[in-house]
Amino acid sequence: MPEENGFQNEEISGSGFVASSPDAQSAQAAQVAEPPQAADAVRQGVPFEAGASQAASQQPYGGYASQQQQPQTGYAYAQQPSYPAATQAAEKKGNGWKIAIAIIVALLIVTVAGISACSKMFEAVAGKSSAYSNTYVGTGADAIGVIDLTGTIQYDGTSCSPEGLKELLDMAEEDDSIKAVVIRVDSGGGTATAGEEMATYVRQFSKPVVVSSASINASAAYEISSQADYIFVAKSTEIGAIGTVMQLTDLSGLLEMLGVNMDVIASADSKDSSYGYRSLTDEEREYYQHMVDQINDVFIDNVSAGRDMDRAAVEKLATGLPFTGVDAVQNGLADAVGTREDALDKAAELAGIEDYEEVPLELVSYDFSSLYSLLWNTNTDTDQIARLLELAKQNGSIK
Repeated sequence: MPEENGFQNEEISGSGFVASSPDAQSAQAAQVAEPPQAADAVRQGVPFEAGASQAASQQPYGGYASQQQQPQTGYAYAQQPSYPAATQAAEKKGNGWKIAIAIIVALLIVTVAGISACSKMFEAVAGKSSAYSNTYVGTGADAIGVIDLTGTIQYDGTSCSPEGLKELLDMAEEDDSIKAVVIRVDSGGGTATAGEEMATYVRQFSKPVVVSSASINASAAYEISSQADYIFVAKSTEIGAIGTVMQLTDLSGLLEMLGVNMDVIASADSKDSSYGYRSLTDEEREYYQHMVDQINDVFIDNVSAGRDMDRAAVEKLATGLPFTGVDAVQNGLADAVGTREDALDKAAELAGIEDYEEVPLELVSYDFSSLYSLLWNTNTDTDQIARLLELAKQNGSIK
């Protein structure tokens, strides 16, 4: 069943609607007697006599129904003979549920079409420079913004991507009511380049940044965290894992066992070095090792600068292995054991404020379907809807 904008279009089939007979009052007055064979023929769907009425039947359909249903192929309804009034009333009553279903289906079709049209219109007006936009609307009171960094560091447009994090930090930068930011991290890392870019954005942010580490804060996620002014951990947090890895799979032995031979036509001898169906040459292995070392140097430099640690000290900790929160505090990769609330209070302290409100800085799709989903979500509160509407107003999508 096709599904669009939250509605499901079910396949519906019907036996068809028959053209209306003369009204019941005239038929009752005339009391026309019909031959038994005529009644039997009509009940069995067999044409009794040719007629000029335009009776149409519904054919089965899936998805959207056309406005005019065509008669079933190879079958035509004959003109109805006159019935007694009681028989006509019974038929009308029997067909009532069919009419009701037809009306409901028609209303659903109109609703779905309207929502689709409005969604396209909204997207055309609002534009989509990015897939996401911030939902927070400032209140004017002193606030600590909270950004969740949960998941893989990569280029996906979320807060775990350079584009998404920068958008959130820019929002906090421009809002005078946000005095500091807490980044809640629960990530095992991800793409090295994405981590490098995000670390740069955190380092360039002018307001205090405090990291609250959840279960894991490792690899690229830690590279980002190292640029914060203060890092909290839990005692059991896995943190650090400073290191870089490149994975290359050699399937040549398996291919040989299966009798598969790869003929390669390449512009250079090493163009296929990472494809996995042959072993690396010594020169290629050395080349890739140099790449990994260069990327890892960037990682170590960022941690050294962000944590204000001697580079040699960071190199000793760059074993690729994570530390517990307790060990990280002792070796300098983190500052203190504490909760998320401790991180909020520390951010307020660094910003020089006492009373503050916590505001989430999060990214959601801001097209028409987002508002539609919010309206139909039973867990949605009015503040969420208000934030999305305010966002649309700020974007110029609505007046």
